[in-house]
Amino acid sequence: MSGATRAEKAQRGEGGRFKRFLERLSSSEEDLHSQELRQEADSTGCTRIAACGDRQIVRVTGTLRTVTLRPRAGVPTLEAELFDGSAALDVVWLGRRAIAGIEPGRGLTAWGRISMNHGRPVMFNPKYELRPLGQE
Repeated sequence: MSGATRAEKAQRGEGGRFKRFLERLSSSEEDLHSQELRQEADSTGCTRIAACGDRQIVRVTGTLRTVTLRPRAGVPTLEAELFDGSAALDVVWLGRRAIAGIEPGRGLTAWGRISMNHGRPVMFNPKYELRPLGQE
């Protein structure tokens, strides 16, 4: 038998499960959603947005929080905020007024080059996949 008794091992295991149960009860819905998004990013092999660096080519996944039509230099521009539980990323499609399926609350996986704009990560004209409805 190793250094700990069976009762001590059981107590640690139960204590760990009980602690996780209490953490889930005391967490806000946003915290739980963020945790689920981080786990999804890890399970799909995507990079967490918080870990992305300037000029890095990455694949990220998350949920669209906002979608806005905002002209840049007279060109129509569709901007969306993608959140993966660790940080947010601005996804920008230049020359587009709308894209079917790009709407708040929709799950999206995008890949392309990250650039930093005023300290915030931005991805211009990415390749993307929309997650099927009902998987958000």
